[in-house]
Amino acid sequence: MQKDVLSNEVMDKDNTDNPVTGNQAPGNYGTGKQATGNQVSAKDGTGSHIMDKNGTQPAAPDVFEPVLIAFVCNWCTYTAADLAGTSRLVYPDNVRLVRVMCTGMVDTQYVIKAFLEGADAVLVSGCHPGDCHYLNGNYKARRRIKLLKQILPRFGIATQRLRLTWIGASDGIQFARTMTEFAAEIKKMGPCQTRLQQV
Repeated sequence: MQKDVLSNEVMDKDNTDNPVTGNQAPGNYGTGKQATGNQVSAKDGTGSHIMDKNGTQPAAPDVFEPVLIAFVCNWCTYTAADLAGTSRLVYPDNVRLVRVMCTGMVDTQYVIKAFLEGADAVLVSGCHPGDCHYLNGNYKARRRIKLLKQILPRFGIATQRLRLTWIGASDGIQFARTMTEFAAEIKKMGPCQTRLQQV
């Protein structure tokens, strides 16, 4: 068997240059995906590889998965995220962590830019008040988040899409729980339309 690559498609051929027929659908070479009993291989060369008996391609489920940006403190929440990972705790994989030295350095423009660039929600998380490695960084973050929650509705962003939490370094379980609950809440709200409304 040899592979013939034409127009970004991989087609299996035997030594006589005839397409290999069988139970495996073209384009799924080596993936273990097989055409089921009510599906047949498409031979029209359109890139549609699996079709049902009626000659139509099954509709792919359109499931919304939110994009969450989390600005996390290096000393506490990022360490908790690391602990959650090493403890093999499960939390959504659509959370993008941005490690900062302190939540006090998370400027309001970072949060607004994250929303404008396509984030469905933003979480800012750091040390508990009084435990900041830089004395009062988390108090600054708390003031900024309070201000942002007053500004965000002007951009058409619901205030529930921005959250501030305090997660200590040893709170891996709390980190995983917080991310899971926040992702589920945003999934119910649906996608943020801010980027689509830009001129």
